[in-house]
Amino acid sequence: MTSSTGAAEVDPAEQAAKEAFFAELVEMVGLTGSPKVARDPVNVATVHNWCDAMSEANPRFRAGEVAPPAMLNVWTMPGLLMGEQLPRDMSEPQYQVYTKLDDAGFSSVVAVNSEQVYERYLVPGDVLTQTTTLVDVSPEKATALGVGHFVTTEVAYTDAAGASVGSVFFRVLKFKPGTGRRTTKTDPKRQALLDAGLDPDELMPAKPRPKRPMPQWNQDQAWHWEGLRARELRIQRFTDDGSLLHPPANCNPATQSMDYDYIVASGKATLYSYTVPHYPQIPAFDYPMVVGLVELEEGVRLITNIVGVKPDQLEIGMPLEVCFIDTHDDVTLHQFRPAAPAPRADTLVASAVAVGDRLPLASIPIEPRLIISTALATRDFQDVHHDVAAAKAKGSKDIFMNILTSSGLAARWIGDWAGPDATFRRLKIGLGVPNYPGDTMTMSGSVTEVADDGAITIGFTGTNALGAHITGTAEIVLPDAGATGEGSGA
Repeated sequence: MTSSTGAAEVDPAEQAAKEAFFAELVEMVGLTGSPKVARDPVNVATVHNWCDAMSEANPRFRAGEVAPPAMLNVWTMPGLLMGEQLPRDMSEPQYQVYTKLDDAGFSSVVAVNSEQVYERYLVPGDVLTQTTTLVDVSPEKATALGVGHFVTTEVAYTDAAGASVGSVFFRVLKFKPGTGRRTTKTDPKRQALLDAGLDPDELMPAKPRPKRPMPQWNQDQAWHWEGLRARELRIQRFTDDGSLLHPPANCNPATQSMDYDYIVASGKATLYSYTVPHYPQIPAFDYPMVVGLVELEEGVRLITNIVGVKPDQLEIGMPLEVCFIDTHDDVTLHQFRPAAPAPRADTLVASAVAVGDRLPLASIPIEPRLIISTALATRDFQDVHHDVAAAKAKGSKDIFMNILTSSGLAARWIGDWAGPDATFRRLKIGLGVPNYPGDTMTMSGSVTEVADDGAITIGFTGTNALGAHITGTAEIVLPDAGATGEGSGA
């Protein structure tokens, strides 16, 4: 129903029902559930599972000295019982709200924000107790994902002595599947067909994206292309003088020898030069497109695409690593992306850090194994993180990464830059677009504040092909800032 001005009219009865339903939800705001004691104490085996899944290399965590701070809410996760998801504890106000929303059709859920505060690092043997307060329920809102309500909780964690060890501020969106906003303009031709009662999908079938031009080669170069199919970057080596050459040639340009074999390159490289072509744009390629000249660790230079990075983030000499793309059924090409920096063996000192210092870029391939293994390591058994059919039924195009993993990967990346003795005080993230399998998340950030007490604040983002997956801040303390006592991780 629309008004004379074309605006949609609000059904008074429907509006009254929405207001009554919302009043039921907000009645529970401010209520606190009963304390819940973790089933298991902090233990080294669970820490090892986390470190393995997150590729966390901090020796303090690996040795079981302390638990990674981003694991704070793992220890009281409900988990599974005999293979089944544990039922909701309906004495908890947030679960009462979740159930009411489910029954009203707001059955899909996605985490939106998380802020973890660490009073001290946990050690093996700690037994945590959590107490959850329902902080807020928003009115119904129309979002890109769907029509829904934001539900915010705050969880306080104490140890066996009743001392506070940290807290987690957490917000989710409960929404109705299939009610998301359209973000693309309607094609006038499609709309005309719809207005005529015709099926535009039948009369205007979507054209598949064209493939890249097929590379040309002959049988003398088959070894190189077979290597790419096997995810190997093979470089020609002439056996008379050991010289390396790329692209492959029929003979050694220096000696004219025709005897050669190949080596498998390490895949490590640096950016020697690059350009960003803008026109003409070809539908088979993604833009902005970076064409780079990279220098392999072995000394050979080759032309390739640089992916997982924006043009304004490129720096000559930056470390790169090889990755691969299947462009046809039987063709694989090499590409390069920012290399994950090696973890620091020592730890930065506060006096060596200044506002504006940039953290090194790090590309994280989003593979199904990463999504699933980290969901298990974080004790998050929601089916949308491991079951494709269930994820699609709840409005997603595929399984997607959970927020605990996003927090863990961000903390790992910052910790690798700062060093093993850096201590986290706070980690705050907001989620944007999902991390789906087959994509790459590139972490970037810089120091935004250096406090008098040596606390360092870092602003960061993790972006993928769809946009920003996470945006956040972290507060850490470095050893020379007098990091003892409260907040020191001791």
